[in-house]
Amino acid sequence: MSVSAHLQELKRKHEALSDQVEQEQRSPGSSDLAIADLKKQKLRLKEEINRLSI
Repeated sequence: MSVSAHLQELKRKHEALSDQVEQEQRSPGSSDLAIADLKKQKLRLKEEINRLSI
């Protein structure tokens, strides 16, 4: 897999996590712990994207 394709896949996953976080935050029964975990995953993806973009 080329770096460009890998970056596109990471960006797609990051966007999907963003949508999932928003959905969980709107859900009344969602766990704060689950939301925090999703946000950590999202941050790790963003850091990886930034690292590969340099």
